[in-house]
Amino acid sequence: MFQHLRRTTSVGAALAVVLALVSSAASAGPTLDRIKSRGVIKVGVGTTPGYFAPDSNGRWQGFFVDFGRALAVTVFGDPDKVQFTSSSPQQRLPALQSGEFDVLLSGVTVTITRAFKLGFHFGPTIFYDGQGILVRKDLGVTSASQLDGATIGIQSGTTGELNIADYFRKHRHKFTPVTIEDTSEFIAALDSGRVDGLTQDASDLAAKQTQLKKPDDYVILPERLSKEPLAPAVAGGDDRWLEVVTWTVNATIQAEEWGITSKNVDDFLKSDDPSIRRFLGVDPSLAESIGLDPKWAYTIIKTVGNYGEIFDRHLKPLGWERGYNRLWTQGGLLYSPPFR
Repeated sequence: MFQHLRRTTSVGAALAVVLALVSSAASAGPTLDRIKSRGVIKVGVGTTPGYFAPDSNGRWQGFFVDFGRALAVTVFGDPDKVQFTSSSPQQRLPALQSGEFDVLLSGVTVTITRAFKLGFHFGPTIFYDGQGILVRKDLGVTSASQLDGATIGIQSGTTGELNIADYFRKHRHKFTPVTIEDTSEFIAALDSGRVDGLTQDASDLAAKQTQLKKPDDYVILPERLSKEPLAPAVAGGDDRWLEVVTWTVNATIQAEEWGITSKNVDDFLKSDDPSIRRFLGVDPSLAESIGLDPKWAYTIIKTVGNYGEIFDRHLKPLGWERGYNRLWTQGGLLYSPPFR
């Protein structure tokens, strides 16, 4: 009798596992289900030209914006099935947590506190940055270590508040922090002489420098006060949605590594390389096995481009060098796991 019960229990457990797997395969996950029902992905962005800003026709453009369009391709096969909304650094994470956004592409730094304490999950790092300090040239300083006693403007709600305090404490210098919420006031504070310098991610400072009345009167000091890996952020608890975001970014990196661009992607459809044939959906087995449209990666590259194209389109005009954002094969940090 007990042996029969054990067999019954074993069969029941196995059946439960099978049913769970079937159920998992049938469900796209709550976030993806919600997005498909709505017909559009809601993306939180910032307001810095080159990274995320509407053009004269009101259409959002920028480096991070293009990853939102790539995500729309993965989900809908259409880069325009996405809605961008600007959000301040103070509002963006609460808005993501409340479900106002499906994903943040607003230059969020990956930190352990945001992951463990606040419960956010992050996709691959899209942009490797570091915190810098932008100062007036007439201060006559060439290093952050010469800013003892300076007044520094800080954007509230960012990791920069803690980093700048750590830097001055470490060097036993004093400074006067001026915390500013509004982005336009942040820039105006330096223009008006209210502060001696601004601190923020160096890439963001480079963009803000162009908005000053006399950009050439200012310089970004050479030190980087922190590591600022910027990545897509999603609310915790939906692994399926996180994987969709993650592999969308990886597809742009992998395409650049293989030399596949928006211009030559059709030529690669004739490739004999089995990895490229699976990646582009010529061989549909890989995409079908993970539940994506076989042409998802092809359509991303065809309509949005690979990582290098996205970078060159938006950040190269700002004078920003690839630096750490080069492929690992070129001495950078960008690396995609295998597509198989």
